Amino acid sequence: MNGVREHLVDAPTLLAGREDPDLRLFDCRFSLADPAAGRRAYAEGHLPGASYADLDAHLSAPIGPKTGRHPLPDPARLAAWLGDCGVTSRTRVVVYDDAGGGFAVRLWWLLRWIGHDRVALLDGGLQAWIAAGGALTRQVSRREKGELTARPEDTRWITTEALAAELAADLTAGRLTLIDARAPERFRGDQEPIDPVAGHIPGAINLPLTDNLDADGRFLSADRLRERFTRSIGEAPPSSVVHSCGSGVSACHNLLAMELAGLHGSRLYVGSWSEWIRSPERRVATGPN
Repeated sequence: MNGVREHLVDAPTLLAGREDPDLRLFDCRFSLADPAAGRRAYAEGHLPGASYADLDAHLSAPIGPKTGRHPLPDPARLAAWLGDCGVTSRTRVVVYDDAGGGFAVRLWWLLRWIGHDRVALLDGGLQAWIAAGGALTRQVSRREKGELTARPEDTRWITTEALAAELAADLTAGRLTLIDARAPERFRGDQEPIDPVAGHIPGAINLPLTDNLDADGRFLSADRLRERFTRSIGEAPPSSVVHSCGSGVSACHNLLAMELAGLHGSRLYVGSWSEWIRSPERRVATGPN
């Protein structure tokens, strides 16, 4: 099955290749305001053959006293669950949601983190599938169990302690760019509907994930994405970029956008804002900068 471009597959291509025996689909719909909403939506209708990937239950570890809202899951446990859903090293995985990819990108990133690169996001999500004539079903398919071994690449992400140290050193070195994917009003601290403290990490810049998409909810062209990010990072190497958001989920959207733009190797700050504010010793900033 050939997608439109690496990391993405369009709905007509997925529709044409839906009978591929090595294909596995994951429905990642979720709502931070109503954590059960995604599972309800899945039960009401999903892409045929799709398994439900719950952000809290499957794609995150339990919240700890020092963590953000969505800590990384144990890699072996994640691989075991994926295996239960029929994923093997040969499997082509497609992930989707109905929020422009804002939740599905978490599973896209997690699979790459544990060493499974054969994963793509459905560009335009559930809406694009329906527009292409794809049907929905309430039937839950039972897949033959597979076996997947996790080989996590921990250079793909950064801890709070390491980020704080790099930011402190960066005051003079200018070697790190921290990009926050949240909406501008949350970044500025005008409002904070989820976390107990408003604002952003000092030194971060705001590139809202929604600006990676066109009016139809599909990713912009590689050239337009490259222009968007190079306008902020200049000639800095992509490996010097760290992506943040509220809890390490939607930040993956900007990370994917940079990959689509050919800007490879940026990192994810998994803890993000919700972990940063766990310690009152860490400074916070408000306003546009």
